[in-house]
Amino acid sequence: MITKKTINDIVETSRIEDVVGDFVNLKKRGANLLGLCPFHNEKTPSFTVSPSKNIYKCFGCGKGGDPVNFIMEHESVSYPESLKYLAEKYGIEIEETQTSQAHREEQQKLDSLYVLNQYARDYYHDQLLNTDIGKSVGLSYLKNRGFTKETIEKFGLGYAPKDKDAFTQAAKRKGYKGQQLKKLGLTSKYDSDFFRDRVMFTIHSVSGKVIGFGGRIMSKNVKAPKYVNTPETEVYNKSKVLYGAYFAKRAIRKADECILVEGYTDVVSLHQGGIENVVASSGTSLTVEQIRMVKRYTQNMKILYDGDSAGVKAALRGLDLVLEQDMNVKVVMLPEGEDPDSYLQNVGSEAFKEYIESQAKDFILFKSELLFEEATGDPVRQSAMIKDIVASIAKIPDPLKRSLYIKECGHLMKVEEEILMNEVNQIVTKSVHQAEDQRKKDQRQYARKKAAEQNKNTPPGNGNFPSDPGNFPEHAPFPEDAPPYFPEEEMYVGMAPPPQPVQRRPSAANNAEYQEKDIVRLLISYGGQPFDAEDKEVTVARFILSNIEDVLDDFDNDLYQRIARECLDMTIDGTPITPEYFIQHEDKDFRRLAIDVLQPEFEMSPNWLDKHDLPLRSQPMPDANFNNDSISAIYWFKLRKLDKLIERNKASMKKAIEEKSGEDEVMKAMKIHQKLMEIRKDIALKVNTVIVR
Repeated sequence: MITKKTINDIVETSRIEDVVGDFVNLKKRGANLLGLCPFHNEKTPSFTVSPSKNIYKCFGCGKGGDPVNFIMEHESVSYPESLKYLAEKYGIEIEETQTSQAHREEQQKLDSLYVLNQYARDYYHDQLLNTDIGKSVGLSYLKNRGFTKETIEKFGLGYAPKDKDAFTQAAKRKGYKGQQLKKLGLTSKYDSDFFRDRVMFTIHSVSGKVIGFGGRIMSKNVKAPKYVNTPETEVYNKSKVLYGAYFAKRAIRKADECILVEGYTDVVSLHQGGIENVVASSGTSLTVEQIRMVKRYTQNMKILYDGDSAGVKAALRGLDLVLEQDMNVKVVMLPEGEDPDSYLQNVGSEAFKEYIESQAKDFILFKSELLFEEATGDPVRQSAMIKDIVASIAKIPDPLKRSLYIKECGHLMKVEEEILMNEVNQIVTKSVHQAEDQRKKDQRQYARKKAAEQNKNTPPGNGNFPSDPGNFPEHAPFPEDAPPYFPEEEMYVGMAPPPQPVQRRPSAANNAEYQEKDIVRLLISYGGQPFDAEDKEVTVARFILSNIEDVLDDFDNDLYQRIARECLDMTIDGTPITPEYFIQHEDKDFRRLAIDVLQPEFEMSPNWLDKHDLPLRSQPMPDANFNNDSISAIYWFKLRKLDKLIERNKASMKKAIEEKSGEDEVMKAMKIHQKLMEIRKDIALKVNTVIVR
């Protein structure tokens, strides 16, 4: 296990803006940073990073945490793996204590796939540089493409030998098992090497881990695919990976644009030429996951097509997915007979940059011109072409952008805007109806599932659901415990998404949970701060808890009660109460609540003070106002608890009257009511509350 000292060093050194910034394009927004959430699809940024608090919080999906938690969530790794990732990033040496055999085996199992891929990368790289066949075939090919030694090393290029099982046998001699080799697609089911006589391109995850390989065949007389990729594995999902993304992500953010090419060599060549914001789809059609990966860094995409590419039209049809994600897409056709690599070699970096900048055309307009040119003079083909263009325009979520495209395309194709607009609206309306039908279908499926689960322990004919889930009524109500389901926002093309479910909130007058949460907020955020400037031992936590200790058992919310009790124990033991303690707490509910209260959705802008020199006049600034907040929170907390006592006493008084329990019982209840109301009035006046009887 990693020692506590090392964990503390990692946590204290890691900066949330640096860690998240490796994966998300962040922009300054007041004291915080804002970006598109990497955990769910969104068009309007709601993912907030707070450098001062060293946490992140998404107000769309609710995820939040510190740097360690972010790496765990984003990379789907364990807590120790996340710590090791951050330790490597910040150059912190890992100190580990003795661990059990079972723990070591489990950890090795988690790491083994990445370790084996790294070994394969090193093996192929060594074969390229240090064997005669590797030098004469693989290295010669790469040098002819103009790749330098530094580029070859950076991208982990290599060579797979011709022998049937050279790599497999070498890996087994190193102790790797055949089952692992097959699991990663490095060895075939016949125990032969999957890659043979190929120049190897290492495929990295966004965080830099080796997850797979692409290989280009060197033999000219062999009937085999020119390029092959690692098959789908536990660590390599082709639809979620773009080649070169690990090396390009910073450049993409800086340029605010991603250049998409087709092949591995195009990426390597352009990167070497100083054009580093480039990735490749590796010959496959773009997927939604790949597009969303790019969208984390920029909303602008420029796609380069070979000058003699016969499949341009087919590829353009697939780009409707990019429009659905509200990306700005431009297309560049290279001169005839050229691909990005060859054209760069011919004209040089500066001329290449100038060309793709000057020749870039908006995707919709490029597609319109291309299809219109082919359909000239043929009304039937023109009609089909217009429908194709309209279908693409309908994918654009932004209504304003859609209307501008309709205007431009109408002018280009000499078609009235109104006709095009009607066609687009029909497609949009149909999409909305399909999305609604799917939502209802999913609701019914969920209800049937719940019925089936309940029927396991319910006799036929009893309970809230029919005994036969197959006969579940078509319009059955959606169970209240089911999470609200709404189709992806992009289904509502250009229209407002369906309204979010209204969260029912009990009246503040009859509910103490809000005040309980406010008490907990103060304990988490400022519990260790001195309440009394003259007596440092009196902390905010000590002051609050000493005032409410006698009513801790009366908390309505179990989570808030547990946190308050833990703070009480820490205060008694003299353990410091800090926000970091709760952010890194072993209880995930503690962690989640800590992020919620430490990163509110709305904060006072620092510009009032920094730019305009306008501080608050009636009270200290929010982060320095915890003393007044604590006093106010205690008053409100007591007020709500009194409300509950008053309601209970009223019920007792009503019961005594109805049951005719005697005048003494009624008078006793009335006196208690009078006393409670006097106490309530006194507290209410202190918080400047108007009481309505």
